[in-house]
Amino acid sequence: MSASPSQLVTFRLGPDRFAADIFAVERVLRYTPPTPVPNLPEWLAGVLDYQSRVVPVLDLRARLGLERAAPRLETRIIVFSVDDDWIGAVVDAVLEVVPLAAGELSPPPPLFRGLAADYLLGLVRRPDGLLIVLDVRRLLTATERLALTRAEEAARGG
Repeated sequence: MSASPSQLVTFRLGPDRFAADIFAVERVLRYTPPTPVPNLPEWLAGVLDYQSRVVPVLDLRARLGLERAAPRLETRIIVFSVDDDWIGAVVDAVLEVVPLAAGELSPPPPLFRGLAADYLLGLVRRPDGLLIVLDVRRLLTATERLALTRAEEAARGG
């Protein structure tokens, strides 16, 4: 992912609008319930078989400390490309792709502290409201990826 994205994929979690660099998005899938894997954190919904790969799926609402919601017709799973891996994220709806001009991305203000702030790349002010831009590379730490791999292997009987 480049240091400053030029296009963003926007999506909704509750009333809030989020975005991610378009180059970090592998695919947007219709929601299907992920396969649960035992002994995972609450914010990991399970795994998904996508293009012959096992992809971990985050409940993005739970990961960001938001209230959970039941899947609806417009619920989607965004498959993000992170390094050489894919990570799925359940979102309420995917909205659109928007251009991002140089200098439009502002760093998050100091009020964004705590765990959720770790995932933010910045904020974009738009005429129709604020976009919260995620740094998808930081949605899973290296330790969490290792724990997830071990849990997947154990679930497969390996």
